[in-house]
Amino acid sequence: MKLSMMIGYSGGFKQSAALVAQMEKVGLDLAWVPEAYSYDAISQVGYLAAMTERVEIGTGIVNVYSRTAPLMAMTAAGCDYVSDGRFILGLGASGPQVIEGFHGVPYDKPMLRIKEYIEVCRAVWAREAPLDYQGQTVQVPLPAGQGTGLGKAFKLINHPVRPRIPVWWASLKGLSVRATAEVADGWIPIQFVPDHYRKVWGKDLDAGLAKRDPALGPLQITAGGILAIGEHLVGEERTKVLDFARPTAALYIGGMGARGKNFYNDVCRAYGYEKEATEVQDLYLAGKKKEAMAALPAELLELSNLVGPAGLVKERIAAFREAGVTHLQVMPVGPDPVELVATARKLIDS
Repeated sequence: MKLSMMIGYSGGFKQSAALVAQMEKVGLDLAWVPEAYSYDAISQVGYLAAMTERVEIGTGIVNVYSRTAPLMAMTAAGCDYVSDGRFILGLGASGPQVIEGFHGVPYDKPMLRIKEYIEVCRAVWAREAPLDYQGQTVQVPLPAGQGTGLGKAFKLINHPVRPRIPVWWASLKGLSVRATAEVADGWIPIQFVPDHYRKVWGKDLDAGLAKRDPALGPLQITAGGILAIGEHLVGEERTKVLDFARPTAALYIGGMGARGKNFYNDVCRAYGYEKEATEVQDLYLAGKKKEAMAALPAELLELSNLVGPAGLVKERIAAFREAGVTHLQVMPVGPDPVELVATARKLIDS
């Protein structure tokens, strides 16, 4: 099992990059760079590549609406070049509020669009022929009757460092999860509870894996949460640390999307927390964020994070491993995050 970490959305990136450089020396294997509607992820990937030597660097995630499919392929090839083959292309659909509200692009056919982007990227990297792809969401070159009629098919000028850059898909809903298991190299779920994840995604994962090309290898999965290890982290002290997860969880379950169009709320419901999911969303959309945080089910926080004495954290690591997680994602909370990552590495390997 490898160790991964998501870098924060806003502020302090250079400090975070310096921290990643220290963490790779004690066992961090993969750093994810998010984008959302903050600074673009790609410039930060380049910076992080120059600051590190071994750690893999992934986008966690870039959406498939704000960049064309060939540009996504070009960008990934460039990131793989500057990182000497350490790049992972993490893709997702984001949501209609961001895509239509910030990027001004219709939020249509998200699952199909990601599948077609993956196919285009792999064709561009392979350089077996000039790119000619006529899908439902991507048409390259433009079909007859569109544009000037002067478009022609091209190959990527450069030979990529790797002709097959890993593509990970951040999916949450049924058909998208099924497609992820079938065609992606890795899966980036959110709100992953190893003890109960099959309630939400089991059937779709199985259906996708049944159609998976063996040449892709096993599906990689990154999941985890807050990391805090200490013999004093029991009872109220453990609860205090777990409470650090409440603001983000309440934002996603309560406010990340309109009512009826919140995929994270749907996942919470699928776990069996229907009442809590409704209450969190009602409170959050009413502007009562503190109350929404308080309404989150404690069990969800306890099972999706890694907080407690070393023995308990080791048990939680085993639960994630048993669930098929290949990259344990951690968010260290404490005075010495580098030491926490080193301790997690020892617990994984012991």
